[in-house]
Amino acid sequence: MARHAQSGHANVTTIFILLGVVVSGVWIWKRLSPDVQDVVIDQAIPLAAVVVVVLVAIWVLVGKLRGRRKQKQARARLITLFESQTAAEKRLKLAFALIEVNEYRREGLEEIAPRLQDVFLTTLARALGDKQHQVRGMAASHLGVIGDESVVPHLLAALEDDHAYVRSSAALGLGRLRASAAKEKLAYVSKEDWDQTVRSRAREALERIR
Repeated sequence: MARHAQSGHANVTTIFILLGVVVSGVWIWKRLSPDVQDVVIDQAIPLAAVVVVVLVAIWVLVGKLRGRRKQKQARARLITLFESQTAAEKRLKLAFALIEVNEYRREGLEEIAPRLQDVFLTTLARALGDKQHQVRGMAASHLGVIGDESVVPHLLAALEDDHAYVRSSAALGLGRLRASAAKEKLAYVSKEDWDQTVRSRAREALERIR
């Protein structure tokens, strides 16, 4: 409650300050001579606009750099946890988290890519049954981020999974890999699968491959 109260007071104070600045600005403007006003309009305002644009660009750049630094720190922490973890279930969760923190890119994960691939392949093979379909699907789609060509047969097999979510995730994974060997199968799935999402994902994968 105290934090909310402090935040409310801070917001009210900020509003009063802004109102004070606006009122002061209007008061000063009205007391300027027409010649000075013309100079301000012709020179000062365009210059101020340029300064604002530059400051915004710098602010955005600094924000991106900070975001990347935080991302690298989070990635390094998760890699350390992943490498030291022995429990299969926790190791899988860390593997999923690593891909997500890294914004579904392989860059930066090259050293542990083979181990991540093994975790996802094992999950795809062993997470059987309807209740495990979400885990299988996530493993399939994440293989498309971190895997190599050796995972293509496993993703092709996943295209025949009983659950539509797994099939659509397998199509997503094949598209991410740009697996040209999967074009024929994906073309078939894009037309013949009964699920609309699976057909759509298969068409998207074909577009990526082409």
